[in-house]
Amino acid sequence: MAPMLDVSDEVRAEIGDEETARLLTGENAPGTYDCTSCRTPGDTGQERTSTVLFVGDETAVLAFAHAACIPSQVVPVAEEQLQGAARSLADGEAATASSTVGPQRGPQSAEPQPGPEPAPRQAVLGITCGLIIVEDALRPALVIEPTGPVSRVGATGGGDDFLPLLIEQGFVPQLDLDAAPSPLAGWSVLLAMGKLHAVLQPGTNGGPATSWWQAHQPLQVSDGWRAAVSRSNQVYVYAGPAGSVGRQPREDLMRDALARACSRGQLVAATMPLAGT
Repeated sequence: MAPMLDVSDEVRAEIGDEETARLLTGENAPGTYDCTSCRTPGDTGQERTSTVLFVGDETAVLAFAHAACIPSQVVPVAEEQLQGAARSLADGEAATASSTVGPQRGPQSAEPQPGPEPAPRQAVLGITCGLIIVEDALRPALVIEPTGPVSRVGATGGGDDFLPLLIEQGFVPQLDLDAAPSPLAGWSVLLAMGKLHAVLQPGTNGGPATSWWQAHQPLQVSDGWRAAVSRSNQVYVYAGPAGSVGRQPREDLMRDALARACSRGQLVAATMPLAGT
């Protein structure tokens, strides 16, 4: 049975009609894979699957994702990232090792770490919606925290580069939780039909915005959160390294955890406009 693959026109233009035909007939398509977006297993014979082509200056790597996570697309990334991914693939790593680190461009809710050694570490971005009191008003907030350390693509050391990578993208260290985060140009939070779908970042070379984080399934937000965001059309987005904030059962506890991360210098933030409704 032919695989249930989606190959967009832009991917087809890059890989050619002959390779596209081999994919669609199953000759060069995997049966199972780890989704390059959400990192959970997928099966090309059982569910719609997107082909995602990561393209550098000289290297291209084809990966696969649930069609429900991201559409088939071409994702430009730095050549050195793909070189590391290609070495991993040559050593027998899964094709999804071609994904980029979350704070860089590309469809992200997971951050595979390609590189020949040590073995790539993987971390999934967790996201929490809540209300936070800032400047004596309730503000809609998102708190983003990976499940483990995030290294730069190709890095061979230990360490956690999550905050430095975000700062390079324009996030600002949050030194005072009572102050509103600085705006981040080109980024936005996508809300559609009352559900959270994605955090969007600017496209490359003036192209359309792409997903930095995307929900595997759209997340329901509370009526209070939706009402707060409708008043300002802005969302405060906070991010900290693994273990800095944690999942808190109540919004007051979430604010306390954010305050502790802030006091330790473990928090970056940005104000983003709302995209959608």
